Amino acid sequence: MINKKLRLFSGTSNPPLTEAICKHMGLPQGDMYIQRFSDGEIFMQVRETIRGLDAFFIQSTSAPANDNLMEVLIFIDAAKRASAHNICAVIPYFGYARQDRKSAGRTPISAKLVADMLTTAGVTRILTLDLHATQIQGFFDIPVDNIFAAPLFAKDAATINNLDDVMVVSPDVGGVVRARALASRLHVDMAIVDKRRPAPNVAKVMNIIGDVEGKHCILIDDIVDTAGTLCNAVEALLERGATRVSAYATHGVLSGPAAERLTASGLHELVITDSIQQPEHIIATGKVRTISIASLMGEAISRIYDGRSISSLYN
Repeated sequence: MINKKLRLFSGTSNPPLTEAICKHMGLPQGDMYIQRFSDGEIFMQVRETIRGLDAFFIQSTSAPANDNLMEVLIFIDAAKRASAHNICAVIPYFGYARQDRKSAGRTPISAKLVADMLTTAGVTRILTLDLHATQIQGFFDIPVDNIFAAPLFAKDAATINNLDDVMVVSPDVGGVVRARALASRLHVDMAIVDKRRPAPNVAKVMNIIGDVEGKHCILIDDIVDTAGTLCNAVEALLERGATRVSAYATHGVLSGPAAERLTASGLHELVITDSIQQPEHIIATGKVRTISIASLMGEAISRIYDGRSISSLYN
């Protein structure tokens, strides 16, 4: 039974996810008011007492990334001033995580900046899902729980009729660990797409490492943004004899030309989580299917509150 000292609140980025988490946990959603002034400033009020309670604020920092991030910061400040005992920012999609190092001269490490802002605001814990760069946990001096969607993807992929024809494919060398984990769960082989990225959101496939001929290839990644990398990989795999190409990605950012690229591609299906609420034009492509993380996030929140192991979720 969930203790009455736990409160869940929702930002505006993904209310359906918060509702699903609350339903899974058997908790009412916390009462709060969010308004935007005509100049875009955000006003927020927690409309119930949270003194001495543990407050969890659920908000992905997806588009509009800066507005959604500001909501998290403003809630943390409001909860701190309301004397909440603990303040946990539940950020299923952690924006700015792709800027985790200096990629060139005179560039920022924006992920570190966001970590500093959250910590300075007064957050006491972070819960996130498939953090783009796991070393970002080291940017914080507070606990960060980074949970994984791999078990959900493995369970979904296991429903494929003939796993003997399946091969898991990493879209780049950096995603090999993620691909290997899924391949291990499914007991199938793995291949790697060798690509080069000459500019942000631009990728060029150079080679395929592994024999994909006659295989149902499953690409696995943490983020699909403009879908350029994904669609290029799909075409390269089909050219090399793959019979079908599906894809799993935790976070469907799906910005810019993503919808058009998915529609025109030979991709069979893109399976994403509901970490980011999708607009209608993405669903209308007919290429995107969503699976829910509500039970996974709800269980993680319960374990954080009760002081139980998070890692045992994956054992």
